Amino acid sequence: MKRAFMRISAWLLLVGSVVACTGVPEGAKVVQPFAVEPYMGVWHEVARLDNRFERGLTKVTAQYKLLDDGRIQVTNRGFDAESGEWQQADGVARFVSEEAKTAQRAELEVSFFGPFYASYNVVKLSSDYQYALVVGKDTEYAWLLAKTDTPDPMICQQFFAEAQRLGIAPQQWVHLLPCQANDAAQPSKT
Repeated sequence: MKRAFMRISAWLLLVGSVVACTGVPEGAKVVQPFAVEPYMGVWHEVARLDNRFERGLTKVTAQYKLLDDGRIQVTNRGFDAESGEWQQADGVARFVSEEAKTAQRAELEVSFFGPFYASYNVVKLSSDYQYALVVGKDTEYAWLLAKTDTPDPMICQQFFAEAQRLGIAPQQWVHLLPCQANDAAQPSKT
């Protein structure tokens, strides 16, 4: 339990350290138009760039629920095999501005710690809202998400290609679910 508290505290400190760290990476364009309602639900983390607040977690999901005030409730969960425990972080997301919301631009920000927000930019989204590529204010943070835990390798490759166009090398990804063109990827232990 102490380890879980320390991990969540580190996660909150990391998010808190990016005060005013919102924006869109150079060369990236956020999805537009973006409809919030179909984006809601449970997303499985297919792959991510390594980051200390998720290191060692597997079976990672993010659940998004639209709140009455227009913000989005965020619940991130992952299994820590070392401790044998589930880790969870609860937060809130919102559009970065009223203009972004009105323009239906997928430029959001998320907070797991008070008034401190970090960028959440959807830069590629399947037309059926089943796959998404999300990046932070730069490409040091990126996630490939799917609403299925058995992602289609052909679709994933399209998303990895977009990530590569943004400067994310294929070897940078930590794969949590098998999702590569040769279908030979194995979930990473990190």
